Amino acid sequence: MPPTAPKPENRGTPKGSPVRFAEMRSIQRSGSGVVGWAVTVGGRHVMPTGTVSVGAAGGFDPSVGLGGASQRPEPADVARLARRGLRAVVRAARVEPEVSVAAVLGAHLGPDAARWPVVADQWAAYDHVNVHTAVEAWLADPVRGATIIGLTGFQHRELALGDLLVEHAMYGMPLGIGNVAMVDLPAGPDGEVRTCVRCALWLVEEDGQRSAMLLGPTPDHGMGEGGIRIEMISGDAARASRALAELRRLTLEHNVYRGHVVGFGAEMFGHQTGLSFLRRPHLAEGEVVLPDGVLELVERQVLGIARHREALQASGQHLKRGVLLHGPPGTGKTQTVRHLLGRLDGVTVVVLSGEALGAIREACSIARVLQPAAIVVEDVDLIAEERGFGPGAHPLLFQLLNEMDGLGEDVDVAFILTTNRADLLEPALAARPGRVDQAIHIPTPDAAGRRRLLDLYRRNLDLRADLGPVVQRTEGVTASFLKELLRRAALAAAEGTSAIGESDAAAPIVVEDSHLRAALDELLDDRHQLTRLAVGGALHDEDRAGRQADHSE
Repeated sequence: MPPTAPKPENRGTPKGSPVRFAEMRSIQRSGSGVVGWAVTVGGRHVMPTGTVSVGAAGGFDPSVGLGGASQRPEPADVARLARRGLRAVVRAARVEPEVSVAAVLGAHLGPDAARWPVVADQWAAYDHVNVHTAVEAWLADPVRGATIIGLTGFQHRELALGDLLVEHAMYGMPLGIGNVAMVDLPAGPDGEVRTCVRCALWLVEEDGQRSAMLLGPTPDHGMGEGGIRIEMISGDAARASRALAELRRLTLEHNVYRGHVVGFGAEMFGHQTGLSFLRRPHLAEGEVVLPDGVLELVERQVLGIARHREALQASGQHLKRGVLLHGPPGTGKTQTVRHLLGRLDGVTVVVLSGEALGAIREACSIARVLQPAAIVVEDVDLIAEERGFGPGAHPLLFQLLNEMDGLGEDVDVAFILTTNRADLLEPALAARPGRVDQAIHIPTPDAAGRRRLLDLYRRNLDLRADLGPVVQRTEGVTASFLKELLRRAALAAAEGTSAIGESDAAAPIVVEDSHLRAALDELLDDRHQLTRLAVGGALHDEDRAGRQADHSE
């Protein structure tokens, strides 16, 4: 008996619906058969045809599964398959077609946008938070309206607004539309952060004219020139330029670094990793111990000019100044700088030290736009020989001196430099006169200074010792040596009271002559020469002679 012709039947769909579930049954002579189905929408086949075996031949019955369970289809199976197919078709019909970035831009700007000019501006990576704040302030103006569009696939690639108008990218995957990518960035000294847009497109309308703005990162390619970039497209190039100029002005007006102490992070792959907030130190009166007249000289040069800036400017006097604090390690140069920073309240301060010394240009750029400002360069002798990047690069010290000169006389910027090796700086200072206005020597403390330092560092100790002999035996030592001396004496006293069972953790430690004398003997012992040097102690004459003999050999 020949197989019967397939007979399609509508299953489970309402009359008049464009969705049809067609079942076709073919009966074979052997008794086996095939049930086939297909889903169509409006007469168009949209789902693949499926088959289910309903018979067997030759003694093998595939309709019997493992364990003897029957796999023979029932009418309910066909109905379930029909419902699944219908649900799949409905889901597919309700999914919105993917819209390209080019289509969105074209619909907003119109067909002539491909011939419109694109204007761009770029900022350093550390200004990302300021650029975001400026964009928010600019868009908040009621004269303009904007719709933000999130972009996907922007990482590690160059972004160009003109390329987004092209439907098919020439290389790589095209940008897609998705959620707006955000990132938390530092915005204050106490862990304050601000959630900022990483990359997005704004469709802008103002005074009946439409434009678009793209914000996104610029890759640095490992050379340190990465940053944040804004591009604007408009039928009026002058309008786009004015908008970018306004954004730059707002970036300065809302700058989160203004009036704070900031420092660059560690150097990585030849460039700085970012700008971070530092706490502004505030030292109590008497915490800086220097010879008479030294602190007053430093304050007059740094703080005095800041106090009288208006009068000096009105009289045509320059405000830029450079102060160099030089002297042996541990004599109080860093403490003096901390004292100055506490007194420069409201002044933007950029601190360069360690690996961040290479960020001289960036520090001067920040100081220029956020003045009144100060730049602190600690251990400036470290860059006396180190050279910058690029062919024909000069030592970074010469770059610093050139940047100091390039700021101009009328900027209110103070450069505060510290060094332990003034001899390394003399050739550069002689070759670039006028950059440093005052070089101030910070010597080791005299007898009166050593007594004041012992009183300062005793803190809450119950000091029952005669300090006279200690002051006499510590000529030539630094403040750090005296600080360590009192700590060792306190430790010896604490161990002594603990050994006899009289220790009271809440009570001040009682330090007597024996504890102080034992600690001083230990630090001045010839066996501890390196320790003495490490904590700022002076070399004996015989020690110095021995070290010179070692070097000569």
